[in-house]
Formats: sequence, C-alpha cells, structure tokens
Amino acid sequence: MDDDKHTDLEKLKEECMNCTACELCSGRKNVVFGTGVPDAEVMFIGEGPGEQEDIKGEPFVGKAGILLDKMLAAVDLDRNKNIYIANIVKCRPPQNRDPKPEEQEHCIGWLRRQFAVIRPKIVVCLGRIAATRIIRPDFRISKEHGQFVSKGGVLMTAILHPAALLRYPENKPAAFEDFLSLQEKIKTVCERTYGNDDI
Repeated sequence: MDDDKHTDLEKLKEECMNCTACELCSGRKNVVFGTGVPDAEVMFIGEGPGEQEDIKGEPFVGKAGILLDKMLAAVDLDRNKNIYIANIVKCRPPQNRDPKPEEQEHCIGWLRRQFAVIRPKIVVCLGRIAATRIIRPDFRISKEHGQFVSKGGVLMTAILHPAALLRYPENKPAAFEDFLSLQEKIKTVCERTYGNDDI
C-alpha cells in the first residue's frame, strides 16, 4: 500500500466529515466518504449512500452492496484488496431519492480530490446518475453499459446499478458480462496482478 496516498486520503476524509455545504448534511447519520485501497487502479463510483450506508458510514453495504460484492468477487475484485469505491454525494438523500444537481455540484469536489489521490486507470460508474455525471450528460445506461471510453487518459465505463439489478433480476446476465469485460480490460491496462496471486 502507498503510505502517502493512505495519509492523504485520511486527511481528506477528516475534512469531508465536517462538510456542511448542502442541505443533505442536516439529515445524515454518517458521512459516507469511501472505502478500498488507496493505490487502487480501478475505482467504482455510485450516486450516493442509502439507509444502510448512512447507518454504517460505508458505501454499498445494503442488499445492493451484497450483490455488488458477489459480482466483484467473481472477477477477482475486492474492496479490501484491489479497488476503491466512492459516491458522487457523501450524504444520504432523503428517502433515497436521486441527488439533486446542486447537491452533486456541492459534493463533486470531494470525489475529484479522492480521484486525484488515488489516480485510478479505470473508472466504473455504477448506474445512470454516476454515468451521466462522470462520463457525459446524455449517457444512456440501458444501451451503453459495458462500453469503454477514454477521458483524460482514464478508461471509463458504466454498469447497471446493483439496486436496479435487484429490481430487474433479468438484467443480471448482461451485468455479469460487463464485469467479465472489465476483468479483461484490467488485464491489459493495469500493472498489478488481479487474481489469486493477490491473496
């Protein structure tokens, strides 16, 4: 692990914990900063925390997070070993509604600073909100999921949000194909070994 990156992320997290830039801060139990390894070459980005994430202070720990972890494990990815997971907004929107554009705007600076520390080679957007914010505003998740684009020297793709897969399980095979494509892309662009040699 890169000690400098770890230190920089911890300092950034401490700063983020005190954020009151938008109205979402008033209803939060916890700021959900992010989780994973600081030197990750693959970064996953969701839209915002839900109820369980707000309670535990960690992204993707509810039912959708359990599904995500299973799909990650199937392609040798693990938040404790070789990836980093964060959200566009760090506080839970009421009733899990979509984060408003102004809330995203207030919060995106934290994500940009996380990105600047981690310097991933691949970014994976989880769902429509993240894809339209990170990749491009007119991104169509239903038609373009799994496709890779290069932006600023970083490979980016979007996959169907795990929560959407719980609602529409018939889309799980397509999502898993996207994870397999991601696994192949990692092999070609990432320096670290992703697989059993990591363990």
